[in-house]
Amino acid sequence: MTVKVNKAAVKVLVVEDETSQREVIGDILTDQGYNVELASSGDEAVTKIGIDHYQVVVTDLKMPGADGLDVLRAARSADENAVVVLLTAYGTVDTAVQAMKEGATDYLDKPLRKDELLIVLEKALNNRSLAQENIALHRELESRYRFDKIIGASPAMNEIYRLIGKVLNNDSTVLVNGESGTGKELVARAIHYNGARRKGPFVAVNCAAIPENLIESELFGHEKGAFSGATSRRLGKFEAADSGTLFLDEISTLHYDLQAKFLRVLQEKEFQRVGGDKLIAVNVRIITATNQNLRALVSEGRFRADLFHRLNVVNIDLPPLRKRKEDLPLLAKAFLRKYGAKYERPEVNMSVEAVEALFDYAWPGNVRELENLVEQLVVLCDKPRIEPQDLPSYIFEDTAVGDEEEISARTLKAEFLSGEEDFKKLPEFKLPTSGIDLARVEKALIEEALRRSGGRLIGASKFLGISYKTLQYRIKKYGINVASTRL
Repeated sequence: MTVKVNKAAVKVLVVEDETSQREVIGDILTDQGYNVELASSGDEAVTKIGIDHYQVVVTDLKMPGADGLDVLRAARSADENAVVVLLTAYGTVDTAVQAMKEGATDYLDKPLRKDELLIVLEKALNNRSLAQENIALHRELESRYRFDKIIGASPAMNEIYRLIGKVLNNDSTVLVNGESGTGKELVARAIHYNGARRKGPFVAVNCAAIPENLIESELFGHEKGAFSGATSRRLGKFEAADSGTLFLDEISTLHYDLQAKFLRVLQEKEFQRVGGDKLIAVNVRIITATNQNLRALVSEGRFRADLFHRLNVVNIDLPPLRKRKEDLPLLAKAFLRKYGAKYERPEVNMSVEAVEALFDYAWPGNVRELENLVEQLVVLCDKPRIEPQDLPSYIFEDTAVGDEEEISARTLKAEFLSGEEDFKKLPEFKLPTSGIDLARVEKALIEEALRRSGGRLIGASKFLGISYKTLQYRIKKYGINVASTRL
């Protein structure tokens, strides 16, 4: 892979005690677009390196005072990724070996050949850029999967953090259970990028997405001619994950016959490619995930009991979003920040009422569904504040909640509508001689419902048995001050 290097941004120091040689090299590199400075001695070069930053140093080896090795050491001390090319008319194997051991990029004999120098520099700068990109990517991945990137402060999530912390620096197999969209792969990546194997590869495989006749080859690789279409040797995911972590999602879909081979790899740490007879040793940590009940599959004879127990050394159960709704505001805020930055709309936020509306939705797609909704809102809402009326209608139509929440809502509603005693708690008003003023009764009921729900429109709408949008209309119609009901 070649990376385009901006030569004008590359600062080069040419160190040569012979004036003509120094100027020739300087002219060659300047003509190529490099930002070049010259030094007439090793001592001057060491001083310059201490003051300024040079990505490239081209230096003579034999010079009075500080020599090329001294310049090399100074350059590498200032920047461990510095490209240093040594030039000499007195080349010996011993000197070359010493220079390379101390970090020299290359070693060129005099008289210097222009093309050779330019090729060496281009190749070295390309490798430097790739290394820096890899370092930056690795840091970004580590940052992305730190614990604070798994969002939640509920008791359920604190237990998840505790379990992740326990397994970071050992090689125990981990089984992550959870519904689709709860973040199983995010947990697996957090374990990898915060643990002892973070410098190794993280390889993810969705077992359900691979055809049954290809999954064995995908995991273990195959030899040329192993089956029709196998025109060359292919390495599998186990070899790709060597020294790192292999994450197998939807492990419950792994074919029963293949489970025995998979179990052997877990136990023996070695396997054979499809069509091969050579044993290949691997050092891989295994993390698996499923949205199925593996114990039930074992009892039904659809999953091997011995494999289940081998995978289930540490079990992490991710709660569905409906079971940790106290994390909803944190999640919504994080996704607003993420997509506000992506779509250059950092000012977009969500009103308290809109967040409250999210509490009564069932979230069958869990955190992934919430993230997708927030992205949609950031893209489509043309106002800086997202209100309940900006939410899609299904949020209000499907207000199924978890068992505990449903029982609580029903209990509160029953208390509110329990009979005459509750009506005595309504604000006093005088009945007109012509009959009951239904509008005033309705307004009083709405105000009482809002007080009981702490000003939460969703709670009040449930107590009254009307939709959120109907309640909004009635509040506006009667001029009710919602803020005053929160006091």
